[in-house]
Amino acid sequence: MSALVGGAGPDWEVRELDVPTAGPGQILVRVRAAGVNRADLYMLDGSYNPNTKTSTVFTAGLEMAGEVEAVGADVRNIAVGDRVGGAGLGAFATYALLDHRHAIAMPADLAWTDAAALPVGLATEHDALVTQGGFTAGQRVLILGGTSAIGLLAVQLAKALGASLVVTTTTSDEKAGALTAVGADVVINTKTENIAEVVSRVTHGAGVDLALDHLGGQVLADSLAATRLGGTIINIGRLAGKQSTLDLDQLSFRRLRLQGTTFSVRTPEELGAVCAALVPDVLPALAAGRIRPVVDRIFHFDEAKAIAEFMRSYQAVGKVVLEIP
Repeated sequence: MSALVGGAGPDWEVRELDVPTAGPGQILVRVRAAGVNRADLYMLDGSYNPNTKTSTVFTAGLEMAGEVEAVGADVRNIAVGDRVGGAGLGAFATYALLDHRHAIAMPADLAWTDAAALPVGLATEHDALVTQGGFTAGQRVLILGGTSAIGLLAVQLAKALGASLVVTTTTSDEKAGALTAVGADVVINTKTENIAEVVSRVTHGAGVDLALDHLGGQVLADSLAATRLGGTIINIGRLAGKQSTLDLDQLSFRRLRLQGTTFSVRTPEELGAVCAALVPDVLPALAAGRIRPVVDRIFHFDEAKAIAEFMRSYQAVGKVVLEIP
């Protein structure tokens, strides 16, 4: 099979590899499309090493969609031919293995390139919003870094689950339309507007109940004053920097809960629980069309270097997807 391999140079290389065999608890997926994530670049430069990466040279890709080709022993509720998406190392290949607990059923009417743009974002945002953040219907949500692929999904997810107000941020007025198109009630340009001032105005001084931060850096620090007394901030990403200088008076006097989250160090059992949590609320919303990915660009398999260069440019509004031949 054809695969893009990382760890042998600054970019992915096309190589021919043997088709893997599904072991106990695994499914073999005929990959039709793969989502490209910022973490894929971090794996290329060696700064991100999830538990599933066991070698310096590896089949790249962390997100896939396709048909189940074969099932291993002890696999339940999944059959050959099922349409699935999932997060697992080795997605940039014709075939990939996936822990059956990490498979997410995909609607029949969803294009493969759309399905491949969903698993990481849905799992990340639902876990942060609901499981870690304790979101309940009627709450006000602030999403920092809304035009990232997972940020655009977060807006839709919060609305689908009953948020009374969704406020989000961008650094470009040109990108604001993408956020209102997926349901954002208020869009803040952080280059020209103050987050706390805008949030105070639209919430009549109350602040948001919950903030999902994809940026880190100074934006995380600015979100403290925008969050209500006793509110919660979940840090998911560090696109604006890993360092942030916080006003501890704001943190303490507002009695805020600040929590970080990542999937890179979670066990397969923990990730299985994250995927299972999508079933009651998220999958019905997906099937009804209330949640749809925003795909910025689709690349072909032979454009490996161009994919990496485009991701490094930070131009994408939404998801970058790789079609698998």
